[in-house]
Amino acid sequence: MSDPVVIVGGGVTGLLLAGELRLAGVPAVVLETRTGIAEHSNGMALHGRSLEFLRQRGLADEIAAAGVFPWPRTPFAFLWLDLAGADERDHTYAFPQWRLEKILERRAVDLGAELRRGHTVVALDNGPDRVTLTVLADGAEYRVEAGYVVGCDGEDSVVRRLSGIPFDDGGIDSGYYGVLGDVAFPDGVYPEFAAGLHPNGMFGALPLQAGMLRLMTIQFDTKRPGDDVPVTADELRAAIRRVTGTDPDIGEVRWLSRFGGATRVAETYRRDRVFLAGDAAHVLYISGTQSLNLGIQDAANLGWKLAAAVKGWAPADLLDTYHMERHVAGEQARTHALAQFALMHPLDRVGPLRDIMSDILGFGDVNQHLLKLATAARYPTMGQEGHRPVGEQIGELPLSTPGGETSVAALLAGGRGVLVDFSGGTVGDEARAWSEWVEIVEARPVAEFGGDGVLVRPDGYVAWLGGEGLLDALRMWFGDVWV
Repeated sequence: MSDPVVIVGGGVTGLLLAGELRLAGVPAVVLETRTGIAEHSNGMALHGRSLEFLRQRGLADEIAAAGVFPWPRTPFAFLWLDLAGADERDHTYAFPQWRLEKILERRAVDLGAELRRGHTVVALDNGPDRVTLTVLADGAEYRVEAGYVVGCDGEDSVVRRLSGIPFDDGGIDSGYYGVLGDVAFPDGVYPEFAAGLHPNGMFGALPLQAGMLRLMTIQFDTKRPGDDVPVTADELRAAIRRVTGTDPDIGEVRWLSRFGGATRVAETYRRDRVFLAGDAAHVLYISGTQSLNLGIQDAANLGWKLAAAVKGWAPADLLDTYHMERHVAGEQARTHALAQFALMHPLDRVGPLRDIMSDILGFGDVNQHLLKLATAARYPTMGQEGHRPVGEQIGELPLSTPGGETSVAALLAGGRGVLVDFSGGTVGDEARAWSEWVEIVEARPVAEFGGDGVLVRPDGYVAWLGGEGLLDALRMWFGDVWV
């Protein structure tokens, strides 16, 4: 453990990953070009399953105190899904990215992560035993050696470029240009949520918090101006005018930003000792608010696996499962994005298809499928294939134990695996050799989880559910120990 894990990029993904590593006692250094967290950001929404993981790490109270609320509407290609019977895990919640960054920075630093702001990576040597980075800070260069490097440095990732990992856009040109502005309203007023599709693009008015509204446009088949061109309120007004045909009074603009481009996924999320996570691994069309949430799940998946490798107890191929699982999730998100493009543009040609889709959305199962398509991943490498909920997030799962009432979420707060024993001790005894990495808890049986127990990975995913195969699952995810 002489070489730390170095994380390049101190946004949500990088800070969450740093906290996960420190939770496991692994040294983590975060290199971030920005000198601080500005109180504005493009990302503004959390999925219910992202909130679920953050609750499992004990952050629920902080997030609630910072002000989080569910969006009243969820679209698919601006066809509105029915939320009447939706589980809270399938809702989208308004929560600006910068607020989450502050919470995750506090957590990572409190746990002992080293955060170096104003430090920019300029060179990378991915060696067989360690990675050497050349870093620029305060006008001078220095070198840092790492056991592993994780690029969490966004869509223009230096780590991805220096590692020679290409993006794959699937051969589909899905470019677009968006501009947004956060505008002020009188204190205490919650503006209405409004969004819609127009022949020339999309326009949305999205409440961020009391007194603050986000105005956002998207135009298809239009290239965004270069980053050297300042974003202005006049640009936002002109974009709204082109899309809606109206000349808006947008009020007091507090912040402006551009976004857009192709929808792409990195060909691999790992090259030797270098990994990609967050927007460094996938750049997506924004509908479905997937990028930020994919990054959270990337960090949740990779953190405990890297920690296991550094500390020496990881099964031989554990790190390979990061790409195997998260690349599938990235491809699913890309498909979700491109399917929406196909239903929105050009509007005069896809109108009949939208009419049919609108009818299909009247079926409850279709609604549920599309809600989960944006927020849920089922991993293909878990064993017990086809045996749900193996490969899925566990959920809250309240438990009645000899020590009192608790939940799987509470048991996961320490970042270890959890084996819930419904058998009265038989299952726990079978797994006792793994107790250093898996917390074993006896509990009364839970109706929705049949069988004699459930094994949950540190990231909250079910690895085994009752019946045969417990020892195989333990060996697969927590190493082959003597039994």
